[in-house]
Amino acid sequence: VQLQASGGGLVQAGGSLRLSCTASGRTLSGYVMGWFRQRPGKEREFVAAIKWSGGSKTYSDAVKGRFTISKDVAKNTVYLQMNSLKLENTAGYSCATGQGLITSSMPDPTKYPYWGQGTQVTVSS
Repeated sequence: VQLQASGGGLVQAGGSLRLSCTASGRTLSGYVMGWFRQRPGKEREFVAAIKWSGGSKTYSDAVKGRFTISKDVAKNTVYLQMNSLKLENTAGYSCATGQGLITSSMPDPTKYPYWGQGTQVTVSS
């Protein structure tokens, strides 16, 4: 599975961005698509994930209520709509996918064998 992330950029605090992650190479039935982020000097952090079949979603507490993950099956694409962005949301955002994850495992980056290249989000004051 190959993943291509896009949509990052520079935005003012309080603004919005939408990230996209398009998968190719196979169908995603039974897969989970996740978004993770990493700030300089920090460990990779879970943001949100969605089950391709059924659409069950999970979010980190830090983004719940501000970020929304969604999918477009026809385009094999997952989106991360980020609203009310904060300075601390500045990070490199990566999408990842793995097969057969149960809900409790969705925040665990080690469960995802396939990763995209990441897209930078910078929130300014």
